[in-house]
Amino acid sequence: MEARSRWDRLFLIGPMGVGKSSIGRVLAQLLAFKFIDSDQAIEARTGADISWIFDVEGEQGFRKRERNMIAELTLLPNTVLATGGGAVLQESSRKLMDERGFVVYLTAPLEVLLERTSRDKRRPILQQKNRREILQKVVQEREPLYKEIADVEIVTTGTNIKLLAKRIAEYFHFNSLHPV
Repeated sequence: MEARSRWDRLFLIGPMGVGKSSIGRVLAQLLAFKFIDSDQAIEARTGADISWIFDVEGEQGFRKRERNMIAELTLLPNTVLATGGGAVLQESSRKLMDERGFVVYLTAPLEVLLERTSRDKRRPILQQKNRREILQKVVQEREPLYKEIADVEIVTTGTNIKLLAKRIAEYFHFNSLHPV
């Protein structure tokens, strides 16, 4: 049963600002799946926003909540799951995503990520003066982890969200019919 269920779950991974939630919503509509954002699910469950959890529990406390949420959400059928950018930091979360669904690594150049996150006050990691250095370090640290579990890598610049979602849906359908 697990082998079959891998093809009714699609997980979007990648750095903050790459478009996981925006693309995920459109993709879920195309596939007639439910869309879930793991950060929003954590906020809904705790009644607190991510920055508050970081302030009170630190990154380690947040990562524990995130790991538990990923373990739960990766079991849901007919789902497109947009993960937080750091979800891949937990080995157990990477393993679950790799085993339980089709993983799409969304990527974009650093300049694009900086622009897309420039006015964002909700991401605790970017609330410092040296945003460029921090984001560059985060991307470099996490990129090998994204690539480790990705079934496909998609650059999110140069086209619109609907076309990106359509392309991902095509990869997903092709791979579900021709699994490796």
